[in-house]
Amino acid sequence: MAEKILVIGGVAAGTKAAAKLKRENPKAEIGIVTKDEYISYAGCGLPYYIGGVIEEKHELVVKTPEDFKAVTGIDVLTKHEAVTINKEEKNVTVKDLTTRETKCFEYDQLIIATGASPFVPPIEGKDLKGVFSVRTVSDALKIRELVDQGEVKKAVIVGGGFIGLEVAENLHERNIEVALVELIDHILPPFDEEIALYAQNYMQEQGVNIYTGEKVLSLAGDAKVTKVITDQRELEADLVIMSVGVRPNVNLAKEIGIEIGTTGAIKVNEYMETNIKDIYAVGDCAENVNLVTGKPAWYPMGSTANKMGRVAGINMANEEKDGLKGVLGTTVVKLFKMNAAKTGLSERDAKEAGFEVETALVPANDKAHYYPGYREIITKLVVDKNTHKVLGAQVIGEGVVDKPIDIVATAITFGAKVEDLQKIDLAYAPPFSMAMSSTILAASVLTNKLTGRVKGIGPIECKNRLNEIQVVDVRDEASFMIGTIPGAVNIPSGALYMRANELDQTKETVLVCKIGKNAYLSYLKLKELGFKNVRILEGGMNAYPFERE
Repeated sequence: MAEKILVIGGVAAGTKAAAKLKRENPKAEIGIVTKDEYISYAGCGLPYYIGGVIEEKHELVVKTPEDFKAVTGIDVLTKHEAVTINKEEKNVTVKDLTTRETKCFEYDQLIIATGASPFVPPIEGKDLKGVFSVRTVSDALKIRELVDQGEVKKAVIVGGGFIGLEVAENLHERNIEVALVELIDHILPPFDEEIALYAQNYMQEQGVNIYTGEKVLSLAGDAKVTKVITDQRELEADLVIMSVGVRPNVNLAKEIGIEIGTTGAIKVNEYMETNIKDIYAVGDCAENVNLVTGKPAWYPMGSTANKMGRVAGINMANEEKDGLKGVLGTTVVKLFKMNAAKTGLSERDAKEAGFEVETALVPANDKAHYYPGYREIITKLVVDKNTHKVLGAQVIGEGVVDKPIDIVATAITFGAKVEDLQKIDLAYAPPFSMAMSSTILAASVLTNKLTGRVKGIGPIECKNRLNEIQVVDVRDEASFMIGTIPGAVNIPSGALYMRANELDQTKETVLVCKIGKNAYLSYLKLKELGFKNVRILEGGMNAYPFERE
């Protein structure tokens, strides 16, 4: 059993691996070196420190080096950068970033937990004062100081991912005018378009100016940033947050022949072992496996990093191995009062992976509709049409979304079919759920589609085909007048039998209501009347993210 272990990196995965290893093998001599000033900090909490939700700096730091050593007995050297690894001699050359001196540390086993670094496009002005990434405690401290001093009136966020959106929310809550620029045509890139647009519309309603499909060309200013120049406009800025993603830190590993995977991160097996004996890699610098596809994936998230660290710690201390078979990239984000969550494959990713896909888009409530405080959530469920296995889900709305997404993540992990999900026995009481939970409801709708009981059409396809379908809004006239699909005619569900002759049976007919239920009942009526080509708008008007008339 190895006695001398060195860990390079000390945020989530590195400290987790070291602590678990020490518990498994108390006699091990373990040291951590990290170039950061802080260890074991809450990286996901940084936007909320900037916004003042987390008030004090010390609340971000889970453990100081002194605290960590007191609890675990493990030495931590901060502001020490690993420069080279000698795999033959089994030692690491480390530079003290304060004194510039170098030291040599021997190891029997080595853990690489070098994490990831923000990607900043090579654009003019990226080094101006007032331009930041949000990756470390130091980043958050500097941004918070500028905000607290009242120096920031206008901010521009570059990138519409989770961190960018969270920072946008928190800066807006500090009474700062916020604009966000995203290169692709919607925010929340991992989500499908209709879910992302729902969130985007909501963010804009809260006062965040969002510009999608725009490329940032340069940043301008005299020493300090004053302007962001895109291919379509110029935006004034006292503060610019670059949030266009991160890249795994793999140079140290690559230099000694450690294999890099297809995702660009370090390739490891399920035990977190690299291709070089006695060297492990964990956290944001290391590759994962997608549980659905079985293919390499990279999910730089604290939850995944902690799991990887724990597995490495167990395996380094024991003959009997414990593997991490894969992950799903399960994630959740808060956007003002709206929440969005995702697990597994999106519809887009499932199709790219070669699956024949069926989906359902279903609004429901997070609690019983008669219980005070209930809120609507929208579930998009993705399954394999051939095997009926659940591939992924997305849930969005002002209600509780983490519970349903965790249910689906569990179902996917154990290979459930949509029929299994439809019949799963979940807890019910009015303060917690509907009698038929949102997850079960979505699974039931999808089962109906798979068995041919109903045909649906998603918002995107509906919008793209408005010139060739006839849309019938089956709500009452008052609801119809508030806003409907462009070109729709209004025939309330109760009048369908009498007014069906107003419709062209030779055209594809799409039925629209508030959430889909009345459209389904109307679907059955038209089928009874002999209409052959009928579909319902999935999610109804509540989930339609496009222009209304």
